[in-house]
Amino acid sequence: MQLGGREWRTLVSTARLDGRDYRVIRPARPITHAALYERRGGAQLSAGKAATLDLACAWWLAARSPHSIVHLPLRSRESSCGGEHEERPLDLVLLHHSLGFPASRWKRLRARLSAPAPHKVTLPPRTFPPVDYARRWHQGFRDHLNWKITTDTLFITGSRPAYEFEGEAVRALAEDCPAHLAEEPGTHCCAEISLGSWSPYPRRNPMAQLHVECCTRHW
Repeated sequence: MQLGGREWRTLVSTARLDGRDYRVIRPARPITHAALYERRGGAQLSAGKAATLDLACAWWLAARSPHSIVHLPLRSRESSCGGEHEERPLDLVLLHHSLGFPASRWKRLRARLSAPAPHKVTLPPRTFPPVDYARRWHQGFRDHLNWKITTDTLFITGSRPAYEFEGEAVRALAEDCPAHLAEEPGTHCCAEISLGSWSPYPRRNPMAQLHVECCTRHW
């Protein structure tokens, strides 16, 4: 299942908050068979086949659209995905760090959103370009994804390189896992997305992980 050339239909809403205009993009169709939960050290997302495509498209868009807030409404959807000992369900918001949008204002922004307008996003042939992972260990490297959980939402914020560093894992989940699961239905297919960076002060800047696993009941 190739991401290149795939069309992702979305809904675009706008709102003005504190003297600034914002654009919020959501998938046009409800995301089914997906569940995102807070867990110790980050969050866990269990996703069926269609939901992994939504995540990959949203991930690419967040990297390439620095003026947009990409919102995946997951919390209100009933799903048979997810574990038995998970904590509170969450929505997912992806945004570029240059937008400077405080997560604490999300509830107010949602309440002001305009009626949505349909839009279509077409992914390029090479969705996520190759990256030099060795750069992560260079002194002064700052392209990490940051995260915060508030208002029952997981916010992931970063630069385009930060999203692209983790993009290969997201791509593999959507493109490669279908073939693996077709050959061996019991295979555990997942993406482990690093959030935050190592710090000598972990309480101030904790590292975490978004663990995304294929929900094989809906594959």
